Amino acid sequence: MKVLELLDEIEDIVDTSSGFPLTGKILVDAEELMEIVREIRLELPDEIQQAQWIKEERQRILEEAKHEYEAILKDARTQAETLIENDDITIKAKQRADEIMRVAEENVKNIKISTFDYIDSILYNFQNKIDQLNATYFTDLFSDIQKTFDQINETLTENRNEIKDMIYKTEMENDN
Repeated sequence: MKVLELLDEIEDIVDTSSGFPLTGKILVDAEELMEIVREIRLELPDEIQQAQWIKEERQRILEEAKHEYEAILKDARTQAETLIENDDITIKAKQRADEIMRVAEENVKNIKISTFDYIDSILYNFQNKIDQLNATYFTDLFSDIQKTFDQINETLTENRNEIKDMIYKTEMENDN
């Protein structure tokens, strides 16, 4: 920056100039000082243009950064919404899974009850068949056994009666 160098040169002139005692004033070469001021005036538009360019560039960079920030923020919001939607999907999927499990457990319970009813009906039918077999075969069998016992009892009674008759006859014969 040429302007700063020229200002430094003015400072050097002021520092090295001879002064008037007790007044604080100095003696400078007016022509030399005016030359430096002219050079500053010539350089100043370039310096101002550079400063303006720097300022505009700074503003452009800030705007670009702001747009990038807004894009990142928008993207982050979109991703957050996607995650929320995914989370909502996950919640709905869990609810659906719970519903499926509830229906499956209810179906299992109904199948168990149906199975128990079926087994009970089979056992009931088997029990009826046993009762029928009992009535058919064992009643006849017991009837036959009863007849046999009755016949044996009758035979024993007849045999006893015969023995009693024999005893009576023997006693009668002995008494005679």
